[in-house]
Amino acid sequence: MKTDQVLFNAIVPAAFGALGIRTLEGRVRELVYLPPSFEEKAADNEVAAQAAEQVASYLADPDFHFDLPLFEAGTDFQRRVWSEISSIPRGSVKTYGQLAKTIGSAPRAVGQACGANWFPLIIPCHRVTASSGLGGFSNQDDENGFHLSVKRWLLRHEGATASPWQQQSIWD
Repeated sequence: MKTDQVLFNAIVPAAFGALGIRTLEGRVRELVYLPPSFEEKAADNEVAAQAAEQVASYLADPDFHFDLPLFEAGTDFQRRVWSEISSIPRGSVKTYGQLAKTIGSAPRAVGQACGANWFPLIIPCHRVTASSGLGGFSNQDDENGFHLSVKRWLLRHEGATASPWQQQSIWD
């Protein structure tokens, strides 16, 4: 059995590659963006099956709302940031600075909390951008551009077209 088949309880194909699902103790433990080299894997437990179905539903319809049992993760600060991120409507973006101002923090700390997100898509950190453009994504150095291409795909999928601060394309 291939390593990727062991690491994940399910793997869902996506236009940008795939999403790996990990579960623990009857809850979703983590979602992971995976490159196209990862093959689909049927869920090996009930929670993974539920998560795979909901991920597929979101990929088909950006208005889909997740309802999954999530493993408790993150610090109090990270959970505050994630709560704010979760309030950003589909098709909209906010900057790290805007979120920082809302919670009384610094943009860099907000960016670090975004990168520590265990539940991408469910907590839509792709909706957070830099003030000058797309910004980073998923706490990756992204030498080959995979993670930023995922962020672009997700924003397009959700209908985001321009940054709120300069009304220009966020795709550059």
